[in-house]
Amino acid sequence: MPLLIVRNDITKMKVDAIVNATNPMLKMGGGVSGAIFTIAGRRQLQDACDAIGHCAQGDAVITPGFDLPAKYVIHTVGPVWHGGIAGESEQLADCYTHSLELAKKHGCESIAFPLVSSGTYRYPKQEALNIAISAISKFLFDNDMTVYLVVYDAKAFMLSKQLFASIEKFIDDNYVEEQALHYRRTSASYQRREDLEFQNLENRSVIYDNLDKRSLDDIVKQQDESFSKSLFRLIDQRKMKDSEVYKKANIDRRLFSKIRNEEYHPSKNTCIALSIALELNLDQTKDLLAKAGYTLSKSQKADLIIEYHILERQYDIIQINEALFTFKQPILGA
Repeated sequence: MPLLIVRNDITKMKVDAIVNATNPMLKMGGGVSGAIFTIAGRRQLQDACDAIGHCAQGDAVITPGFDLPAKYVIHTVGPVWHGGIAGESEQLADCYTHSLELAKKHGCESIAFPLVSSGTYRYPKQEALNIAISAISKFLFDNDMTVYLVVYDAKAFMLSKQLFASIEKFIDDNYVEEQALHYRRTSASYQRREDLEFQNLENRSVIYDNLDKRSLDDIVKQQDESFSKSLFRLIDQRKMKDSEVYKKANIDRRLFSKIRNEEYHPSKNTCIALSIALELNLDQTKDLLAKAGYTLSKSQKADLIIEYHILERQYDIIQINEALFTFKQPILGA
């Protein structure tokens, strides 16, 4: 039941349903709507829409997908932007909620959305994104479905200038080419830098005095634990429910069950997502990753973005994925 942000053509998504942002009369439009009609078959999809006749703003209706890879097309009418004074945010949230409920009613396990109303209806992209994420996240809290938010480029994901600059500076200050990283590990200067980095982490722990501490005794006792045993020990320590963890990690319940039963060796992406869900500090994250044979690398920009958010105690995986997407890095979750 994860929410995944992808850069793709929505007409090529192999999901149970795709969403078409349309007009109240359900007529073929331009842009993405035109592409959906063209691939599905203009006449047959328009005939299906004409048989329905009308869709109110914020509501959703469903038709077959015809020649599309998707079984269904869910048509929703988003609001035109009038400066935010005409109830646009509620109407836009309704577009996502009603589309998801309709998909659920028809047995869909996966659905792909465009960023509704952010094109010709001129809804500001960042506000449209925030509403989409909020509405979808609320639905996924009580329902199992894989939801894709499909965009063409990173322009829809505009981090605040201050946050973007902070992450960019952190990458610039810490990024090391792989060959240089190997050299530093064999030099005395590397040790001095490690000492300095350790001091910086110690300084941060003064700010975040609620960081969990590892004891030497704990490290020794847990040395031979598998990834799965370590994961579920941490879940128990935090008194969290399994459902709370896999939803916060943005991963599928079935995948999580495989990890619990040790039937599946998780990817690095999945391990990091679970660490974020558990709100582990940097040491604990590295410990858990090591159980699966991974580590965070100074030569991987995605790893540095993850490290930045952990050090800042920012554990909202959707926000982290926005940052990863903006910097053109793979996002977290199944």
